[in-house]
Amino acid sequence: MSKRIPITDPADPRIEAYTSIRERDLTGRHNRFIIEGRVTLEVALTRSRFSVESLLLSEKRADTLIQELAPHLQGIPVYVAPQSVLDQIAGFPMHRGILACGLKQDQPALRAWLAARPETSTLVVCVGTSNHDNTGAIFRNAAALGADAVLLDHESCDPLYRKSIRVSAGTALWLPYFHGEAANTLLQDIADANYEIWTLTPRETASPIQAMTAPRRLALVLGPEGPGLTDEQIGRGQSVRIPMANQVDSLNLATSLAITLSHAHSMRQSER
Repeated sequence: MSKRIPITDPADPRIEAYTSIRERDLTGRHNRFIIEGRVTLEVALTRSRFSVESLLLSEKRADTLIQELAPHLQGIPVYVAPQSVLDQIAGFPMHRGILACGLKQDQPALRAWLAARPETSTLVVCVGTSNHDNTGAIFRNAAALGADAVLLDHESCDPLYRKSIRVSAGTALWLPYFHGEAANTLLQDIADANYEIWTLTPRETASPIQAMTAPRRLALVLGPEGPGLTDEQIGRGQSVRIPMANQVDSLNLATSLAITLSHAHSMRQSER
């Protein structure tokens, strides 16, 4: 049975990991990360590959949640605070009243990580994805549409940022990912692992997605919102575009990914 621990002082050192989460999420918290909301908490407790160190709940949410999630808590400390105290701890109004603290894992070297992927697999590669909403949506689309893993270069934001996890509907907690390394290093190591690289771009010189056939090992590369991939990065693979109407030149990253993944998935299904 999980231990319920009342918190009445926002400065209580036992809940230090939860303090000022809006600001500290941007700078890290000693290999910890914050999970917010009911949906992501359930994912964290039932299918996440990360350990949950503790929970922090508002008094009005605690009784029901502890009872419903009791089989998954297994001795995890559950801190319970009045709403006013919880708001002071977080640094802003916590309307959901549900927080948890997860523990990050050590990451293997990139080549070792790539070697662990399945023989038939699709990778989503993010270059310079600095928007947390985009990152979360990319993970959700990748998980829903059959991608096996996500890679993010060192300029991309942390997928375990609180908002990214929430927008991903918790998929960032279980879908394999690698975060770090320069974009060119990612692309070279992916090519060396025998992945065919598709670089997504709206340029007219790129091949339309409808003309493409998905290989067994496919890496879909997304550039930053706005400028997109550089000429050099586009040249590292087969450039692919999504034909559009009404003089619209591009789509949101997550939307582009969803269309491309859906095409790749349907091609593979038709070949079976």
